[in-house]
Amino acid sequence: MMLALAQMMRRELSLANRRRADLANPLFFFLIVVSLFPIGVTPDLEKLSEMAPGVLWVAALLASLLSLDLLFRHDYEDGSLEQMLLSSVPPQLLVLCKILSHWLVTGLPLTLLSPLLSVMLALPGSALPLLMLTLALGTLTLSLLGSIGAALTVGLRKGGLLLTILIMPLFVPVIIFGTSAIQAFVNGMPWVAQLSLLGAIAAGAFVVSPWLTVAALDVTVGD
Repeated sequence: MMLALAQMMRRELSLANRRRADLANPLFFFLIVVSLFPIGVTPDLEKLSEMAPGVLWVAALLASLLSLDLLFRHDYEDGSLEQMLLSSVPPQLLVLCKILSHWLVTGLPLTLLSPLLSVMLALPGSALPLLMLTLALGTLTLSLLGSIGAALTVGLRKGGLLLTILIMPLFVPVIIFGTSAIQAFVNGMPWVAQLSLLGAIAAGAFVVSPWLTVAALDVTVGD
């Protein structure tokens, strides 16, 4: 089973490497949105510093959504998704491999890019480790929860908008806790509680999402 999971992860990363344009789109979106924000809103560094956590978080999560619709679509179109569900390996583990690979090629690069872009928004340097930690947890949670919506809309030709509508209500608490943790840290207020809640949501999604995703795939692929 471990060999099958390792092969699955290698396959996903290899396929992602072949679709480099799809991987570059979220990064360019993130870069453009954050770069244009000081121009379109205000050049005042003090105001930008106050808005920086929310801007970085919302831009990163919207960028992650750009590639979420493709999580299962290519496998659905070539028939490999159905074979994955019929495999002797538990499909929940295979789905988890796809989710983690999606995060590695989208959420993790966005997290690593965030310190560079935070300079444009005058975010204090002391807040960068917490920013990266919260974004890592937040983008991972988006990949986990988003896999459920991607599974429900994989059979639709233009399911991107519906996917966004399904995902965003679930993700509102993650945005609230992520941004409030950074703002509390910058203002010298307690921030551990917000980070703990964010981690709890990520852990809960890690446990529940693969099962719900497989259930959704059974419905969509079976139909």
